[in-house]
Amino acid sequence: MRYVKSTHGVSERRVCAALAFDRSSVRYQSIKADQTPVIRRIRDLAWTRMRYGYFQHYILLRREGWPVNHKRVHRLCREDGLSLRLQRPRRHVTAARRERQPGPGAPNQLWSMDFVSDALFDGRRLRALTVVDAFTREALAIDVDQGIRGEQVVEAMKRIAEIRGAPRTIRVDKGPEFISRALDRWAYENGVTLDFSRPGKPTENAFVESFNGRLRDECLNTHWFLSLADARAKIEAWRRHYNESRPHTSLGWMTPGCSPSDWGRFRGDPQSCGEL
Repeated sequence: MRYVKSTHGVSERRVCAALAFDRSSVRYQSIKADQTPVIRRIRDLAWTRMRYGYFQHYILLRREGWPVNHKRVHRLCREDGLSLRLQRPRRHVTAARRERQPGPGAPNQLWSMDFVSDALFDGRRLRALTVVDAFTREALAIDVDQGIRGEQVVEAMKRIAEIRGAPRTIRVDKGPEFISRALDRWAYENGVTLDFSRPGKPTENAFVESFNGRLRDECLNTHWFLSLADARAKIEAWRRHYNESRPHTSLGWMTPGCSPSDWGRFRGDPQSCGEL
């Protein structure tokens, strides 16, 4: 319309009549709010938490008081190129269905622990012992060292048990640190059952395997560890963020640090989680 008007020197009314164009559309002024502050905040969140999806960004925005819904956050993330590419594992169609193991019914009933390996900047080996409460999904400890023996696993169990008490069951694999006499003696003296998963069946210890995947994706793969002390500090900071701030899908987008009685209550208002 503007091109015809400027080229032929005719009025707006005649141009709209010739093009069958509504004059109200030409003179319409958008009343949509400026999305620039929201986009900048989403970019800040994406820069600090690079492996978060749009819904986790939406949860964090609602906690901070931004009046947005998940559809707007999804659209802004897609327009800004912040969508994640999820790598889905290949599965054989002939795989037999596995029976699901009964889950824990209360906190401190079942712990899961495993090891994660990484390296420092100079190639020196780095190993981390991860301990997770399978009911609350809380990361109880991440002990980092260049090598962890069975005695060090026992020391970690004693340290956590002094604060939370000993669990009823600990689910582990059959690694040499977990079948050691030191851990077996500690479990016997404290009435703890060691539940060993079958070789080649990592899904039987799925809680800690899922946690280890988050740890590697959001922390180990995004940081450069200059020393053992630097690795311990960064991993411990991520563990605290995981327990206190990170929205968790299985907890209704609450955090493991929230009370279990609030997990079922939270459904539609993520802002309530940040107030707990």
